[in-house]
Amino acid sequence: MAGLDAQADDIDAEVAAIVRRTPAWRERDRRLRSIPGVGPVVSRALSADLPELGTRPPAKLVALAGLAPFAAASGRRRGERHIRGGRREVRRALYMGALAVARVPGPLRDFAQRLKGKGKPSKVALIAVARKLLVIANAVIRDGRAWDGKMATTA
Repeated sequence: MAGLDAQADDIDAEVAAIVRRTPAWRERDRRLRSIPGVGPVVSRALSADLPELGTRPPAKLVALAGLAPFAAASGRRRGERHIRGGRREVRRALYMGALAVARVPGPLRDFAQRLKGKGKPSKVALIAVARKLLVIANAVIRDGRAWDGKMATTA
């Protein structure tokens, strides 16, 4: 295990060095990391596994990431909506970012608490925060500017 941990650390350091050496990636990373809840892992997952970020409409990106709810209905039966498909690594990274940002004071935490106040289960609220994080990240990259608090209320 120690050998695998060392190898993973070496790979992380190499990826970080590549991001620092490439001006476009460095700027993209800086913009993404300006969003609360987006650290180096989430930023690199979005950059590597979702190259469409900033070029597609939010609804398409949410579906690509596997954060779009799909109805489980057939005929007269109306089941619950569930997320499925998409890019697993992006979804996992955004979920962890949402978990972090939903615990610190700010507009995204307020959003999660409003959903819970309406009776939504905790995981549903976290997926909604992850989806909002992705929409904000898309706007940040598309518009070429760092995050500000207003993006959380308009996204």
